[in-house]
Amino acid sequence: MRSTKALGYYLITGEILKKLPEVGLSAITYIYNNILRTGYFPGQWKVSQIVKILKPGKHAEDVKSYRPISLLPILSNVFEKLFITRIQPILQSTHIIPEHQFGFRRKHPTIEQVHRITNIIHRAIENKYCTAAFLGISQTFDKVWHEGLLYKLSTFLPDNMYRILQSYLMNRYFRTKYREAYSSLRQILAGVLQGSVLGPLLYLIYTADLPTLVNSTTATFADDTAILTVHEDPTMAVHRLQMHLNKIQSWLKTWRMKVNEAKSVQVTFTLNKMTCPPIKLNNDHLPQADEVKYLGIHLDRRLTWRKHTTTKLKQLDLKLWNLYWIISRKSHLSLENKLLVYKVILKPVCTYGIQLWGTASNSNLEILERFQSKVLRIITDPPWYVPNTIIKRNLQIPTVKQEA
Repeated sequence: MRSTKALGYYLITGEILKKLPEVGLSAITYIYNNILRTGYFPGQWKVSQIVKILKPGKHAEDVKSYRPISLLPILSNVFEKLFITRIQPILQSTHIIPEHQFGFRRKHPTIEQVHRITNIIHRAIENKYCTAAFLGISQTFDKVWHEGLLYKLSTFLPDNMYRILQSYLMNRYFRTKYREAYSSLRQILAGVLQGSVLGPLLYLIYTADLPTLVNSTTATFADDTAILTVHEDPTMAVHRLQMHLNKIQSWLKTWRMKVNEAKSVQVTFTLNKMTCPPIKLNNDHLPQADEVKYLGIHLDRRLTWRKHTTTKLKQLDLKLWNLYWIISRKSHLSLENKLLVYKVILKPVCTYGIQLWGTASNSNLEILERFQSKVLRIITDPPWYVPNTIIKRNLQIPTVKQEA
């Protein structure tokens, strides 16, 4: 546990734990063993302190302009890390977490999930229709129904583990801190704890039985959900997608979750001019679009990657503007450190997902190639007659096409 972790309600830091004598560590071990034996989670560890961080560019007077950060007792987080090692073997043996869920799982990066989707689209785009619904679930982690979650946990966990998680979830409280002032304690009636070790895993368990169908593809990364269907007939593709969404709608109602229709969209991927008919969710038509952003990658109707490269260029230009003072010729930073700034901050943004969009046409790749050349010229400040190819060769920086 990091020594610099912010103080929460319990006022014990990682530095204090590291400097405890052997008798103190023995006492903590005694507490942990008794939690496992009795199934009782200490009440003082079930209080979270909420601090609010103002979002960039937002008005301080609006309560929605703040991002709440939950600070939990360190001793609780340490216990959760130990406890989760006991749950993982059970999850693996029972296959509770579905294969389509990539969120919060080791060796399941975001780009692999996008790869699954683009692979399906590529196979269908030339002579078929691929229609997809990208769903945004409202306040996902905050709306988990405790009784429903406990019911699902009781179906596969041993009784002693179930009782620990029952005690862990029930009778939790929070208070909000603003400067030196504190609110009164309020009870948490729903949701999994954001900032906790167990929270993400409990959410995956709660949503593990999301309905799937044979004729459609489900792709989830935590609460980011995509449903795809493929068929030669656009009407049949929409019919299959609508059947799947009807089942998801019924599931959401049963487990007290809700889709945010304003953040959901339907996209038709095809080289044909015709667009698939609209679909409905909660008796409302989902808005249709020619592109969508999924896990940081912009997917357009024909998979040309034009939207992705132009959007990345705008993002990179903004970052370059903020970094210009430190990498320009007026900066006293060494060339090696200027290159390090580029490789650590700008290049990861530029190359994220390049194994997918790297197949784009040369005209689209040139959009980011020109940006890279501009940055390297700013860093090195060469005479005007030195070509970009020489600069990249001397700095040992591959071109975007070579990187792909």
